[in-house]
Amino acid sequence: MMKIGIDAMGGDFAPAEAVKGAYLAQLAHPEWKLVLFGKAAEIEAVCTAENLQSPGWEVVDCPQIVEMSEHPVRALASKPDSSIMTGFRHLAEGRIDAWLSAGNTGAMLVGSLQSVKAVEGILRPCLTSVLPRMNNNPGLLLDVGANADCKPEHIQQFAVLGSLFYSAVYGVSSPKVGLLNLGEEEEKGSILTRAAHGLLKNTAGIRFEGNVEGRDIFSDAFDVVVCDGFTGNVIIKVCEGMYYRLAKRGIQDEYLDKFNFKHYGGSAILGVNAPVIVGHGISKADTFVKMIEMAAAQVQNKLVEKIRESLAGFGSTHATA
Repeated sequence: MMKIGIDAMGGDFAPAEAVKGAYLAQLAHPEWKLVLFGKAAEIEAVCTAENLQSPGWEVVDCPQIVEMSEHPVRALASKPDSSIMTGFRHLAEGRIDAWLSAGNTGAMLVGSLQSVKAVEGILRPCLTSVLPRMNNNPGLLLDVGANADCKPEHIQQFAVLGSLFYSAVYGVSSPKVGLLNLGEEEEKGSILTRAAHGLLKNTAGIRFEGNVEGRDIFSDAFDVVVCDGFTGNVIIKVCEGMYYRLAKRGIQDEYLDKFNFKHYGGSAILGVNAPVIVGHGISKADTFVKMIEMAAAQVQNKLVEKIRESLAGFGSTHATA
């Protein structure tokens, strides 16, 4: 039976929203085993207040919490019995198959590298985000913040990781990959993007369609868009800010609503040896359901195993990255 670990203490509305989301997911998918990590008394209090009858999940009592504002490395070192660190230990020991939290993003990144480690051959694990589109599945953007400074080889690996993730989660066998750039022509762009373009067009196993300009990232022309983490993070925060400002003005539109992160769950940390999902700090119950479903899709489709197979050729460069 697949086991998915949930940090019940992560997020601005913890533990209530995490517990309610886990409850809804467990009822919808009784074939999964959900494991909640956090202060058992507080989890039980939520169940009592919300009249949630235990659907068969497991609770691991964790007396410590990593707060959103804490320094990731110091917090993980000083709080070994926190919900985040305990979850990562269970993940590393194979006691759960996937791990997710809407808590401290830095702690989740550092914890994943300290516990389950990067896949052999991976230069830099990365973060993903959706790109809402008018039709079909959403697009995928990566990296969106884990790596502000990148080399061409990093972006090359992001393309491989993104293609494999897109196939596993959205069922598209050969997703179209684009390199974010300031022009469609191959010779356009910075030193980084020109070098990355040369690598991507010769990378086996991906369907590279060339450069994509910013105005086209929401089109159906590309399924996966790759860029450095600085650029990707700016893009998603601009989108988030625009969405909230338009929504606050009362503008209602079916496409605009697709920019609400709650529809997609969290951001996958790709390139580590187990499925790890980071959620938005303001996630509510329905978003936790989406996060759990995303984690399950990665486990069911053996995403990490496929990444290991595809990235085997990068192993010789791992030690010098």
